[in-house]
Amino acid sequence: MPIFSYAQKIQHGLNQTRKLDFLGPLSLRLYLVPIFWMAGMNKLSGFEDVVAWFGNHEWGLGLPFPYLMAWLATWTELLGAACLLLGLGVRYISIPLMITMLVAAFSAHWQNGWQAIADPHGMFANQQVLESADKLAMAKQLLQEYGNYDWLTSSGSFVILNNGIEFSITYFVMLLMLFFAGAGRYLSVDYWIAKKMKIPHTEYQ
Repeated sequence: MPIFSYAQKIQHGLNQTRKLDFLGPLSLRLYLVPIFWMAGMNKLSGFEDVVAWFGNHEWGLGLPFPYLMAWLATWTELLGAACLLLGLGVRYISIPLMITMLVAAFSAHWQNGWQAIADPHGMFANQQVLESADKLAMAKQLLQEYGNYDWLTSSGSFVILNNGIEFSITYFVMLLMLFFAGAGRYLSVDYWIAKKMKIPHTEYQ
């Protein structure tokens, strides 16, 4: 049947793109590198404040062993960024990075719901997000009346940061993909180590 023949040709064409399958893991790695590097450097530069925030029960996270937790989070992110950049031990480093993202999601962001940026029209808008609409409208009104609004918004529109779990869970999902897919072929240290050791590609992943 012609339709079946066309479908086979299309599928064959799609299969040819698998020669470039290394681009998927590479893209995920390079996307995550600056995110974890900046997060780790920010923690390192204000380490004592991070420790205080991790441990305080009133205005912080109230986590046990705050110094240890802050140290682990900081160096997991910095080491993770370096490993992702090089494609070195990607499946291994993905595990502590995923744990870090889950801790962040459920200790720091969970109470704010899903959205990172408050959008009352979003599918997962909670009461906190819905209430932000009036606050943002009032803020805009005040800025338009008493400020140079065109200049203030020349770098982008004003929004309300909801600080939900959206970003941390998104990064978790990306890391989960890397955990299963590995660093990818050609442009990763993992690939060349496996090639040197004559480990099949499916096994080193």
